[in-house]
Amino acid sequence: MEATTELLDVLLDTPLFFIVMSSSFAIAGGYIINNFYDNEKDLINRPLKSIIDQNISKNTQLKTYFSLNFLSILFAYFVSWRAVLFYSVYIFLLWFYSHKLKKYPIIGNISASTLALLPFFGILIHFQNFGAEVFTHALYLYLIVLIRELVKDLENLSGDLANNYQTISVRFGEKTSKYIISILVILTFIPAFILSNYIDTGKMYYYFFTSSGCLIAFLLSLFQAKRKSDYIKLHILLKIILISGILSVILIDCRVLLHGWKMIEK
Repeated sequence: MEATTELLDVLLDTPLFFIVMSSSFAIAGGYIINNFYDNEKDLINRPLKSIIDQNISKNTQLKTYFSLNFLSILFAYFVSWRAVLFYSVYIFLLWFYSHKLKKYPIIGNISASTLALLPFFGILIHFQNFGAEVFTHALYLYLIVLIRELVKDLENLSGDLANNYQTISVRFGEKTSKYIISILVILTFIPAFILSNYIDTGKMYYYFFTSSGCLIAFLLSLFQAKRKSDYIKLHILLKIILISGILSVILIDCRVLLHGWKMIEK
């Protein structure tokens, strides 16, 4: 009954729903403004996507961007003034990253990874959950996201070079970028080990064991990668690890899932 009550509390939590909606609209707006500034780079890196984007006027893109941001702030308003402040700053940072920060080595990668995880901290603040296990898990996901950003730079190297984006791959070369990625992959094993052996994460140790194996395979493939298609495959693998990590949170307490299915059947 306790697990069922916890599930209902989450599903019926109206402020949480507003936070999720606010995050979704802000992220969607960030995606649009990022594409807006990346238009010339995408002509080289993603020609098919650029053809589709050219059918949408810049005016329409900007109107959609501002509309999504308005909806994000509106949903935040229904939560609290602190939520409005949080998402106002978040929207500004998304714009600032797309306009300026992403063009610089290291700063661009770190800011992109931080912005990817910031909405989750909004949810943590709502639940007032600041335990060591949460931050250790966040560190693990942050390292994966940071690795993904560096792989994206390798994947988009041609467009970055043509548009003078000073990424790590452009500034220091592919080999240096791969060494940095390797160090970050090794660092992921530390939070994974802590979460699997010293913190009660239920059955989630299955995820950390599997993802660590995938990261070893990723590392072996990284130094053999030479073509854009090779980096795309590595990028997809990292996406799978990230999505699996989010979905596998339910393994922390499987009773919630079991009781949820029983409720649906009833």
